Amino acid sequence: MKNIYFTTLLFLLSNYILAQNNPELQKMYDDDQSARMVKNIDWTILSKKDKEREKRVFEMIDAGEIKTGKDYYNSAMIFQHGNDTIASKMAVEHMKKAINLDSTINKWLLAAAIDRDLMRRDKPQIYGTQYVKNDKTEGKWKLYTIDPSKITDEERKYYNVETLEEQIENERKMNLLSLDELIKNKPFKQIIPIIKSEHTKGINSLYNVSEDEINNFGYQLISENKNNEALEIFKLNTQLYSQAWNTYDSYGELLLKLNHKKEAHKNYKKSLQLNPKNDNAIRVLKDIE
Repeated sequence: MKNIYFTTLLFLLSNYILAQNNPELQKMYDDDQSARMVKNIDWTILSKKDKEREKRVFEMIDAGEIKTGKDYYNSAMIFQHGNDTIASKMAVEHMKKAINLDSTINKWLLAAAIDRDLMRRDKPQIYGTQYVKNDKTEGKWKLYTIDPSKITDEERKYYNVETLEEQIENERKMNLLSLDELIKNKPFKQIIPIIKSEHTKGINSLYNVSEDEINNFGYQLISENKNNEALEIFKLNTQLYSQAWNTYDSYGELLLKLNHKKEAHKNYKKSLQLNPKNDNAIRVLKDIE
């Protein structure tokens, strides 16, 4: 009886150990990501580091040190940043294994790996995740050549990829000039009318006056201790994007910070109405009430 118990315990313990994510691989993934989040990237140095990480991943594969869904995800993302077809092929294989082992991993990443692999092989992509910016596109972002016949829009949606029509719109948005360029050196009293004017132009506007861009501007003002100006910007965002739950959440956040509890409550309620899964609004409303 004791032997059976001991054997079972060892089996469960070994499975637990095997289920642990590879910490070295996790750090490599973190380094890979953080290296791409800095300004003025030195691509010569980064390319060298990418090769070093890629080489180490191959060593881990040979040693059987990649086991969990998270491990395969981390290694796939490192291979995704390789510059040859060997790396891109490995990115596809490892992302497939990652999703098979962990269904919570975003399927978009597999579509992106497949498209990147096709691009590396000078073939058209099929999902539409890859955009390029080079001399041929005159410095503008352009959707990499796509074969629209291979995948349906329904299949794209399954992989969390935009439809073909949405990709065209996405390309347009990627080439918009920033809000900063639109309002640069303008006194604040002119900024709101300028944003409103550009917003009315719709797809004919050359500037990014999206919900996210305006929201980011509001938080930029807060960081500069310009809370009253930020309040006006957040309010404007709720007017321009009245069906966007996050605009009300941000507006409510600043109202609460400035102790305008009644107005904050109203905006958080609106945000929750538009998005019942907004946990932040649920928590804040509970505290206010």
